[in-house]
Amino acid sequence: MRRRGVDFRRPVRRRLSNVVWWTICGVTLLVFIVILSKEGQIESRPTISRRPYRHDRIMESLNITDEMLSPNSVTRQLSDQISLAKAFVVIAKESNNLQIAWELSAQIRNSQALLSNAATRRTTLTVGESETAVRDMALLLYQAKQLHYDSATMIMRLKAKIQALEEQMSSVSEKSSKYGQIAAEEVPKSLYCLGVQLTTEWFGSPNLQRKLRERKQLEAKLKDNSMYHFCVFSDNILASSVVVNSTALNSKNPDKVVFHLVTDEINYAAMKAWFAMNSFRGVTVEVQKFEDFKWLNASYVPVLKQLQDSETQSYYFSGHNDDGQTPIKFRNPKYLSMLNHLRFYIPEVFPALKKVVFLDDDIVVQNDLSGLFSIDLNGNVNGAVETCTETFHRYHKYLNYSHPLIRAHFDPDACGWAFGMNVFDLVEWRKRNVTGIYHYWQERNVDRTLWKLGTLPPGLLTFYGLTEALDPSWHVLGLGYTNVDSQLIEKGATLHFNGNSKPWLKIGIEKYKPLWEKYVDYSHLLLQQCNFH
Repeated sequence: MRRRGVDFRRPVRRRLSNVVWWTICGVTLLVFIVILSKEGQIESRPTISRRPYRHDRIMESLNITDEMLSPNSVTRQLSDQISLAKAFVVIAKESNNLQIAWELSAQIRNSQALLSNAATRRTTLTVGESETAVRDMALLLYQAKQLHYDSATMIMRLKAKIQALEEQMSSVSEKSSKYGQIAAEEVPKSLYCLGVQLTTEWFGSPNLQRKLRERKQLEAKLKDNSMYHFCVFSDNILASSVVVNSTALNSKNPDKVVFHLVTDEINYAAMKAWFAMNSFRGVTVEVQKFEDFKWLNASYVPVLKQLQDSETQSYYFSGHNDDGQTPIKFRNPKYLSMLNHLRFYIPEVFPALKKVVFLDDDIVVQNDLSGLFSIDLNGNVNGAVETCTETFHRYHKYLNYSHPLIRAHFDPDACGWAFGMNVFDLVEWRKRNVTGIYHYWQERNVDRTLWKLGTLPPGLLTFYGLTEALDPSWHVLGLGYTNVDSQLIEKGATLHFNGNSKPWLKIGIEKYKPLWEKYVDYSHLLLQQCNFH
């Protein structure tokens, strides 16, 4: 009986262990499920948090650079087809095959419309929606190739087309330059009229000549070095008047300002008449003509000697000795005018003066310029504003550095500067014989191999190592050919209308004309008679 009891109790213990086992397994399974569910939630959080930025993922997928660089990009394939088709259109038109040109053009528009729509809706093109366009374009391109528009032929024809367009552009540019130069050199009818009227007034009105004689009582001022002396060399009456008037109106002490105007024989009487009948706030004005300077002759002045040379005359006045290869701007006779070269003879023109401010006749003065006379030039002769903020305004721009004489004496990267508003120390000028330096270089440029254009290149040579840089606000350039920063214009003491678009010409830059015109009295009777407006 006891053995049975023992046998009977053993099965009971086995059943209890099975229940525990299953319980443990169930709990473990539940824990595992809970852990998995939590991990799923954790992994899903980034997806939920990125939903607001779905637009960013779309924009990233529309990165044009990546799209075009992808070898599987439909957009790239369509763009390449369009580029090739455009080239075939040009060649087809040249071959008078208008049908294929028309079909290619129509398909180009279709493909461009697909690209435009995809960009508008901010999605990439799919193969399905572009398949028809790609296939149709491929067929047309194949037909074009069958018409012997192979790659080699196309390249040759395109090169020929490019060359023809370059030649056409060069021709148009040359004509534009020529006509612009002609327009810049013309004397407007109103200016011609004013000169005639003033000359008539001068010889017909003894009162004007008496006024001028009365003003000569102020002749002591002309040699007084305590005054502010300015010089202008010009044959333009109205332009010279604007320089004088703008200086007078902006001067703190106009009674201390002396203007020395030098003109030519033709405009001498008219210039004297204008400055005799008009006053400029007490500014003293002297008018001379360069023909009265006895020292100014061919034996002393290289330019006058060169003018006697038949080859030089042909170069500047006929233009037929090199088949028109030299640009017209290099042939402008004004570059041989003594009024243009007289700036290199200022000590001879004004032997009693020690310091002079030289002004071009296309200058407008906006501020008092008396401060220029107190600037220390540190032993230099010329005070000028440098123009080398751009690389093309350095010496190598103006001079021929293939010539050994230029190469041996001048740094090609030396900073250029501007004529138009210059302070000249005439004491140092005479001491260093600057005019002799000018003669040296001018005589060596008879064949025009050192430089070709204007008075600035010989000026750069003459004043090399003798120029003191001034603050740029003293002289603002470019109003006659380009856009100038409005802040520079506002702060500029002088504004220079250098370039062809002078403010008194029809081709002047309209937005800058008022800066010059406000110093012209259009109510003046003579200006009204000559239709100045």
